Amino acid sequence: MKQEVEIEFKNMLTKDEFLRMKQAFHIDDDAFLYQENHYFDTPMFSLKAKGAALRIRVKQNTCTLTLKQTIEEGVLETHEPLTTEEAQSLLTNSATFPLGIKTMLQSLGVVPDTLRYFGTLATHRAQIPYESGLLVLDHSLYLQTEDYEVEYETTDRVGGKAIFERLLTTMNIPIRPTKNKIKRFYAKKYEAEGQR
Repeated sequence: MKQEVEIEFKNMLTKDEFLRMKQAFHIDDDAFLYQENHYFDTPMFSLKAKGAALRIRVKQNTCTLTLKQTIEEGVLETHEPLTTEEAQSLLTNSATFPLGIKTMLQSLGVVPDTLRYFGTLATHRAQIPYESGLLVLDHSLYLQTEDYEVEYETTDRVGGKAIFERLLTTMNIPIRPTKNKIKRFYAKKYEAEGQR
C-alpha cells in the first residue's frame, strides 16, 4: 500500500480548446494512452458523503485500487496494486477489498461489504512535463457523455495555481469551476436515473 498527496488544478475545455492545446504542445494522437476508472460506493453514497472516492484504475495492463480522501493540502491517495483477477472479482462484487483499504474504509465509517461497482469512465490521456509539474490532457467518455479537460499536477499549491492560471490566460481559455471526474460521473448517473 502506498500513499501520496495529490495537488492538481483542473479546467474543463471545449473540443476546440482541447485541439488547440494539443497543437500548441505538439501532442500527437499516439501520445494518448487509454485508461478506465471503475467507481465504487454504497447504495447510500457513503463515500461521497465523506468527501472520499474509491476506484480501480486499469491502464497499460495494470490495475490499481485507489481510495481518495479530501484533506487540507489536496487529496490523499492510498494505492493498492491488484492483479487482473482481483480487480475483476471486486467489479463483480465477489471478493473483499484488501486489508489496508478495508481498514481505512472502516475508519471512515463505511462498511466495505456494502460497496458496489457503480460504473466506468474511460479516458484517453496525454501528459507532458510543464514548468515544475505535469500537464495532462484528458478526453473522457462515460454514460453517453464525452468531455475534455486539462489538469496541472504539482507539488506547490501556490506556485502551481499561478502557473496553471497563466497557462489558461495565455491560451485564451476561461477559468471554469471544474468538478473532478467521479463527481461528473455521478452527476450524469443521477441525471440518467432521474429520467427513468
